[in-house]
Amino acid sequence: MDRRLLVLALGMFALGTDSFVVAGVLPEIARSFDVSIGAAGQMTTLYSITYAVLAPVIATFAAHIPRKRLLLVGLAVFVVANLGTAFAPSFGFALATRALAGFGAAVYSPTATGSAPMIVAPDRRGFAIAVVLTGLTISTALGSPAGTIIAGLGNWHWTMMFVAALAALAGLGVMAFLSHIPMLPPVSFAKRLKPLTDARVSLTLLSSLLFFSGVFIVYTYFAVVFDRAIDGNSMLLGAMLVMWGLAGVVSNLLAGRLSDRIGSRAVLVTMLAVVTANFIFLKWTSASLWTAIPAVVVWGTFGWGVLVPQQHRLVTIAPAAAPILLGLNNSATFFGATAGSLLGAARIPMFGGHALGYAGAVLVAASLIGSEFAARKILAANRQSASGESPATLHTDSPKQVKV
Repeated sequence: MDRRLLVLALGMFALGTDSFVVAGVLPEIARSFDVSIGAAGQMTTLYSITYAVLAPVIATFAAHIPRKRLLLVGLAVFVVANLGTAFAPSFGFALATRALAGFGAAVYSPTATGSAPMIVAPDRRGFAIAVVLTGLTISTALGSPAGTIIAGLGNWHWTMMFVAALAALAGLGVMAFLSHIPMLPPVSFAKRLKPLTDARVSLTLLSSLLFFSGVFIVYTYFAVVFDRAIDGNSMLLGAMLVMWGLAGVVSNLLAGRLSDRIGSRAVLVTMLAVVTANFIFLKWTSASLWTAIPAVVVWGTFGWGVLVPQQHRLVTIAPAAAPILLGLNNSATFFGATAGSLLGAARIPMFGGHALGYAGAVLVAASLIGSEFAARKILAANRQSASGESPATLHTDSPKQVKV
C-alpha cells in the first residue's frame, strides 16, 4: 500500500472521528458546561455547517496554493481547534473552536481527496480515492467509539485531545512522505455549481440532504435515544457505536458491488426503505439492550449502504465532473448533519429523545421519494439518448446511458 495514500487516509480518519465522536460524549459535555443536550448538540452543528459552506469555497479560491501547504495548514488549524475545545473555559468558547475545526476540515478534506489521484498512476486513481475515503468510513467503526471509550476511562476532554493527536500524526506523515503534488487546473466557483442545473444531479443531492438530516436527528443524540439500553455505561455506548460503524464498513463494500451489478436504484430503494422502517420502531427497539443491538446493526448496515450508490449515481451521470459532484454531495451530507442536529434539538424538549426516530423516519422517507424522482429523470434522459434526441444534460456527460 502506498504510504502517501495511507497518510492522507489518516487525516480523513481524524476528521471523521471528530465529526462523529461528539455524539458519544454529548451528555458529559452538557453536564460539564451546564447546558441542555440540545444546546450541546450545536457543537456538531457548527462544525458541520462551517465545513459544508467553506469546503467548495476554499477549494476554488485556494486552487493556486501548493497542495502540501494546504494539507498542513488544514491539519494545523484542526489540531489547534480540537485542543481549544478540550481546554475551553466556557461553552461559547467551545462552540467557536468547533467552527474553527470545521474550517480546518474544509481546507484538508477536498485537498486530500483531490491530491490522491494526482500522486498515483492514472490506472490507480479510482483506487487512490477509495483508500483516502476509507479513512473516513473506518473512523465511524474505530475512531468515534475509541473516543467514546476514552471519555469513559477519563473524560470528554481527553477525547478531544485524542482527535488532535490523530491529526498531528497525519501532519507529521504529510511532512515526511508527501513531496510535490501536481496541481489540478483551477475551476471557477460558478463551474463548480453548474451541475446543480441538471435535475438528475439536484434531485440526487436533495436526496442526500434529506437522508443525512434524518440520520443525524437520531445519531447526534445517540446517547439520549438509547439511554434506557445503555443505562449510563459509556463502555457499552462505545461498543454499540463500534457495531454501528463496523456494520457500515461491511455494507459499503457490498453496496459498491451491488450498485455495479444491479444498478444504484434497487440498492437505494432497499436501503432507504429499511432505514425508514427501523426508525419508525426505534422508540420501542431502543428500550432494551437486546432489541437495541439489532436495531443499531440494521441501521449501520442499511444507513451507511446509501453512500456508495448515491456517489455511484452521481459519477455515472457526469463522469468528467465527478470530483465536483462528489464535493457537492459531501456538502449536502454536512448540511444534512447540521439540519438534523438542529431539528433534534428542537424536538427533544417537545417530544423527548425517545421519539426522535419518528422525525428521522419522515426525512428518510422523503429522501426515498427524492431518489425515485432522480431515477425517473435518469431513465427519461436514457430514453431520449436511445431515440437520438438531445437531452438537456451536463456537457460533461458520458455518451453511455446512466445505469439507475
